[in-house]
Amino acid sequence: MSHLPSHPDEDGRTPAGTSIGVCSWSLQPIGPKLLVEQIRECGLDAVQLALNPLVNDPRDWADTFMFLEDAGIRVLSGMMESIGEDYSTLESIRRTGGVVPGDTWPRNLELMLRVRDLVAESSIGLVSFHAGFIPHDPGDPLRALVVERLRILVDAFADRSITLALETGQETADTLLEVLDEIDRPGLGVNFDPANMILYDKGDPVDSLRRLAPHVVQVHAKDARPTQTPGTWGQEVRLGEGMVDWPAFCAAIRQLPRAVDVLIERESGGRRVEDVVHARELLEAQLSGSPA
Repeated sequence: MSHLPSHPDEDGRTPAGTSIGVCSWSLQPIGPKLLVEQIRECGLDAVQLALNPLVNDPRDWADTFMFLEDAGIRVLSGMMESIGEDYSTLESIRRTGGVVPGDTWPRNLELMLRVRDLVAESSIGLVSFHAGFIPHDPGDPLRALVVERLRILVDAFADRSITLALETGQETADTLLEVLDEIDRPGLGVNFDPANMILYDKGDPVDSLRRLAPHVVQVHAKDARPTQTPGTWGQEVRLGEGMVDWPAFCAAIRQLPRAVDVLIERESGGRRVEDVVHARELLEAQLSGSPA
C-alpha cells in the first residue's frame, strides 16, 4: 500500500501526512465491490470518491462506504459533478460547465445540497468540483454572478463542516487568486490539477502551483500534452509521458505550506489499473525526494 516514507527529503522536508490515492472514476467501476478490487490492484489504500453515483444511483452504490471501510480503504475526499456538462469540445464545456449556466443552476444547487447531506453523514471533510469558466474580467457581470453562486455553495457545505475545493485549469492562477479573494471564505480551497493547466492552456503547472500554494488543499496527479490546434483539446496521457515536469512539480508539492494528498487521475486509455500503478511508482519516488 502506498504510504510515503517519513524520512526527510533532500531539502530537509518530510512528506509525512501526504497520502497517494486514486480517483474512483479513473477506474470506471460498476459498483463498490469492483472498486475495492481495483484499488487493491493498484497497490493503494486511499481514494477520492465520485459522489454523484451515490446520490443518483443509490441502489447500486448504497453500500459504498461499508465496502471501503471493511477493506481498509480510506476516502480522502469526494468529487461532485454539475448537471449538463458537455466536454466534447472546449467551446461546449465553456457553455455548459460548472455553476455558470443559468438554466442548470437551480438543479445543480439542489443536487449539490443532496451531495452535502450525504457527505455530512460520512467521514469526508473535503469535496472538489469544477466551478466552470469564470470570466477573466473582474467587471464582467457573469463573474459577480458566479462568485455569488460559489459563496452560496461554500457556506452551505461549511455549515456541515465540509471544505470545498475548486479544481484548476479553466482559469489562470492569477484569475483564480482574484476569485478566491472575492469569495473570501475560509471553507474554500484549490484542488490543483497540473494537466488541466496544459489542456486548457492556462499557464505553467509548476509556477501556477507555487502561486496558488497557500490555497491548495489537494492535488490531482494527471499528465497531458498541449494541443497543436488552438481552440481544441490537447491529449491526456499517462504520468511521465506529457508536459508536466514531475521532478519540479513534486518538489513544489513538498514545499507547500501544508501536507496535501495526491490523487492519481487517469481519464483515457484502456489500461487504467496498469497506468495508475505506473503513476504510483513515479510519485512514490519523486515525493520522497528519490530519483525516479
